[in-house]
Amino acid sequence: MRNTQAVQLLFELSKAGRRAAVYPACDVPARPLDELIPRAQQCGSPPGLPELTEPDIIRHFVNLSTKNMSVDTHFYPLGSCTMKYNPKRHERLVGLPGIVDLHPNQTDENSQGMLEMMYTLQEMLAEIAGLPAVSLQPAAGAQGEFTALLVASAYYRAKGERRTKVVFPNSAHGTNPASAALAGFECVQLTSTPQGFVDLHQLQTHLDAQTAVFMVTNPNTLGMFEREIPRVAEFVHAAGALVYIDGANMNAIAGVTRPGDFGGDMMHYNVHKTFTGPHGAGGPGAGPIAVRDFLADFLPGPVVTKETDAGGKPVYRSTTPARSIGRVRSFFGNVGILVRGYCYLRTLGAAGVRAMSENAVLNANYLLAKLKDVLPVPQGDRCMHEFVASAKQLKDERGISAMDIAKRLLDFGFHAPTVYFPLVVPEAMMIEPTETESRETLDAFADAVRQIVAEDPEFLRQAPHDTPISRPDDVRAARNPILKWTDFRAT
Repeated sequence: MRNTQAVQLLFELSKAGRRAAVYPACDVPARPLDELIPRAQQCGSPPGLPELTEPDIIRHFVNLSTKNMSVDTHFYPLGSCTMKYNPKRHERLVGLPGIVDLHPNQTDENSQGMLEMMYTLQEMLAEIAGLPAVSLQPAAGAQGEFTALLVASAYYRAKGERRTKVVFPNSAHGTNPASAALAGFECVQLTSTPQGFVDLHQLQTHLDAQTAVFMVTNPNTLGMFEREIPRVAEFVHAAGALVYIDGANMNAIAGVTRPGDFGGDMMHYNVHKTFTGPHGAGGPGAGPIAVRDFLADFLPGPVVTKETDAGGKPVYRSTTPARSIGRVRSFFGNVGILVRGYCYLRTLGAAGVRAMSENAVLNANYLLAKLKDVLPVPQGDRCMHEFVASAKQLKDERGISAMDIAKRLLDFGFHAPTVYFPLVVPEAMMIEPTETESRETLDAFADAVRQIVAEDPEFLRQAPHDTPISRPDDVRAARNPILKWTDFRAT
């Protein structure tokens, strides 16, 4: 039997006089709440708070959590997001007193352990990227892109050059043009080849003295390695521009090949993707950038440097590069996620990082082989860490859309793949299993998809059927983006 019990707000559960704790009598002079909270003065009265017992509170949040999907409870083949399992060992390590209790304003002298970890992380990320200089400041991949573009802008200003445009393929992540525009550049989009790769002729057409950066994801968003990336880099460099590698898909190549070796001048990492920091729902994240040596002076600070004292002992300092663009994040960056990434890399070692990528590619190709006869993959029979299937034929012949399949998968206990991205594939379903999923999980997912595509189209259009809340009325949602809880159809 389905659980159809209505979800009540904490304010609806509140009863006057209920308490989860009883506090001792106040031993300091009392002050009205509206003197301490400016907004309370504006509202004319202190904000009301729900009055609840501890069981009320615990049951409310535990019951809400059972309605969630997460990598701890479900398979999450969310393409381009690398929703791999987050080891609980990292949570124990990052919660150690010497780490979690370290104040961000602590002096370098009293933070040597943390600075050593961050220095080592910089060195590991530099080695994996094949790029020597790293800043851990950016808080997410998109901010890493933006930061690197600011570095590029500062670099050209220092050279006395005014370059105004950033070029990228139409399969790029949406954050690429957004970051470029935010950094003050003109955005130029290229059309990919029918096979989904960078069109070299188009690229050459748009490269000139105004081009600052060419942004490319490799492997690309179709899950394929850009085979002509050395020629791409050659053309871009001949125009005096820089190659930016979007590191969102590093889970396919880390430890196997390096962006710096195939022509990249700058890149970002998504530590919360590739190196198992928990993520989703808008955070948390960390997006360190790695750059070539001639860009190092422009990096945002602080970066960690290593010195040796008179006795030969290493000393770590947080420093600001000579021509730094300035901070892009408070304090040192999202240290909690960075420490998790450090622990992951130290756990795996070089061989383990390579095995991580190899197994991610193996899992993706296994799932592609299991599904390609019912969900065609326009760009081929092989992929890197992910692949983009298309439900176009199903929609044309039977009226079954990518969204219908995605919604129905929820009834089977699977999170949906990314749908309708990239835009270059009609009815796209972008599937990324990651290396942490077992063969049994992949088989169960493939069996579910095969069952779904054989079901009645009208039944699928009403999916999901077994969740507390079903689909919103998409037509009403388009007309009125501000919907209330009651506007969603309960099952």
